Amino acid sequence: MLEATTAGMPGHLADLTDRARDYVRKSSSDNTRRAYASDWKHFSSWCRRKGLAAMPPQPQTIGLYITALASGDGTGVKSSVSTIERRLSALSWNFAQRGLTLDRRDRHIATVLAGIRRAHARPPEQKEAILPEDLIAMLETLDRGSLRGLRDRAILLIGFAGGLRRSEIVGLDCGREQTEDGAGWIEILDKGIVVTLRGKTGWREVEIGKGSSDATCPVVALETWLHLGRIGHGPLFRRVIGLGKLVDAERLNDKHVARLVKKAAMAAGVRGDLTEGERLLKFSGHSLRAGLASSAEVDERYVQKQLGHASAEMTRRYQRRRDRFRVNLTKASGL
Repeated sequence: MLEATTAGMPGHLADLTDRARDYVRKSSSDNTRRAYASDWKHFSSWCRRKGLAAMPPQPQTIGLYITALASGDGTGVKSSVSTIERRLSALSWNFAQRGLTLDRRDRHIATVLAGIRRAHARPPEQKEAILPEDLIAMLETLDRGSLRGLRDRAILLIGFAGGLRRSEIVGLDCGREQTEDGAGWIEILDKGIVVTLRGKTGWREVEIGKGSSDATCPVVALETWLHLGRIGHGPLFRRVIGLGKLVDAERLNDKHVARLVKKAAMAAGVRGDLTEGERLLKFSGHSLRAGLASSAEVDERYVQKQLGHASAEMTRRYQRRRDRFRVNLTKASGL
């Protein structure tokens, strides 16, 4: 941890130390840090139960740990390959914060992980895409006469049209550099909204154009929320309090987006052919991004840019509805 590496620093460096500590906190998102802290707690508890030392990092111990995860040792609950890889990343990060290095290429880790992947890897379970007709039905379930309903309409439309992650949606501010925890800001122009987002690889811009009607226009929905919510500075999407009459200064948690998508999809009867339990598992905040990727009838590169993907292959993973044989290499080769 930074505290350990700066112990004994002269007093005149205290200000720089505080700034460095702040930059360390900002190097990863709050969600990432919470997840990494939870994974470290899980690993430490497992080590205590097995009578093993959590530090310094021992490849043999890590190898046994991921074996226990994959086999459900002691719990009967087997972790997925993606969960195991996430926990490994969390351990690497936590060790690094303590000035230690975990060598994931060590045979005790790499060989075991390769075997786990071979034995247990399976295609990822994709969330259901919210298609335009689904979204319109979901919007109709929201109360247009309440601040909560107006806010949630804007969230769904901005999230869908922008292809935004749930953390990106709630992380937006009304303008540039207005809050310390903001992940980006908006600028409302004549033809639409420009969203500036801070990502893992730097800043990127997303353009959200106006809709074909006011009822489905993300710009109209956002402007209505801002006007009636009396919001002109700070977090864009906030809690509604006081029996739905007041807008709080506090930023919404990103979990609200996932709950909103699930609740509205259920109320609108989306995928009514499934059981209620199956439907609950099908929808999440990612359903909005998948919906845009699956619905936008434009060149794939524009969708890729909107979603902020580094490769077209990643974008295709989000496309639940597309013509996979639009490019027919069999015919193109002369057969």
